[in-house]
Amino acid sequence: MRVSVIGAGIVGVTTAFELAADGHEVTVFERCSAAAEESSFANAGVIAPGYVTPWAAPGMPAKVARYLLSDYAPVRMSLPLSAASIAWIWKWFRACNLDTYRANRARMQRLAFYSRKRLHEIAARSNLDYDRSTGYMVMLRSDRDRKLVQPGLQVLREAGVTFHEIDAQAARAIEPALNADTQFAGAIHLPQDEVGNCRQFALLLKSESQSRGVRFEFNSTVAPLDPAAPSSLQVTNAENIATRWKFDAVVVCGGVESAQLLRPVGLRVPLAPVYGYSISAPIREPLNAPRSGIMDERFKVAVSRMGNRVRVAGSAEIGGSPAKKRAASIQTLYKVLHDWFPGAAQLGRTNGVTGATVQEWKGARPMLPDGPPLIGASGVPGVWINLGHGSSGWALACGSARVVADLVSGRAPEVDIEGLGIERLGA
Repeated sequence: MRVSVIGAGIVGVTTAFELAADGHEVTVFERCSAAAEESSFANAGVIAPGYVTPWAAPGMPAKVARYLLSDYAPVRMSLPLSAASIAWIWKWFRACNLDTYRANRARMQRLAFYSRKRLHEIAARSNLDYDRSTGYMVMLRSDRDRKLVQPGLQVLREAGVTFHEIDAQAARAIEPALNADTQFAGAIHLPQDEVGNCRQFALLLKSESQSRGVRFEFNSTVAPLDPAAPSSLQVTNAENIATRWKFDAVVVCGGVESAQLLRPVGLRVPLAPVYGYSISAPIREPLNAPRSGIMDERFKVAVSRMGNRVRVAGSAEIGGSPAKKRAASIQTLYKVLHDWFPGAAQLGRTNGVTGATVQEWKGARPMLPDGPPLIGASGVPGVWINLGHGSSGWALACGSARVVADLVSGRAPEVDIEGLGIERLGA
């Protein structure tokens, strides 16, 4: 079949690759000038399936309320809050009950473990050499943090995840560069989890997809779908020339903008941008840098090694403007880096001003209020969806892509996808 994929982030690129692997003729449309330029550009890079859980969880509303008064809050709300954002928050609040959380957690984790397996298969078969490292630690600053993390550890046990509760001395043996002056209670070590460069993988897989015949059309804006011909796309290029393209099927992987594309065909998808932040800087001294990745449990900030760079990523910001970086969120990242690896990066900061060697990034995560993505048939003939992965896009992309490719080809997926379809919106 002639299939179009809308969006060339990590989800769109993996979807295009899997469709081409099944023999389809694939064209990808992307409004940016290259692949992985938005949500996939500078994320934390962590692949920890056992920690892939819905943001809508019991007790989370109270935590968010407390965070509003904290200087280093992992979750923030920024003005302006649009009517759509307020409606999304209300749906998120309603999903923060135990039964909904448990069901959605199980759905996400099934997909996450399958996705990691598929990622390794793709990387091995296509010889993709991207920056990656094995092992991941969750750092516990105090005994209180250790107590708070216990329910999460039970989730890991139920999922069969290998982990070890270790003391500070054992944690320092795994990550020798940890700051000697930072006292902490211990850590959770997950030896089978990993860190990988999402954007680098996406660019390598894009090239591999092109070798399989996939066509990428960059600087191309797709108009909202036409109810009379939903698989026929109107695309405007960089020269502002609009062209009509006809396909047998369309897979929408366009991030937050997917909601606008789907609205004319009767699909109301409650996607919202939840912004994340990161800083990336060259390693100053390898012996002072992390070997793989850690997560500061208190501040929900990850510090990862990306080849010859260190990346610090975290924060969840609802509302505000995509162009305006919140200073407090950026400062939280610098604080966490200094607490754990003070000599790791060339920050190039003078009198509080960041030098050109440091990349400060803010990106929108396309998130659904209850947590899991929507993948599969849309209910509209010829239109398929693979969207709403939120902060877990890198961890879920390869599995989601394989599922969609199987469904488009009329095969049953290898993983249980109960609750991941469009029908969940009406539940």
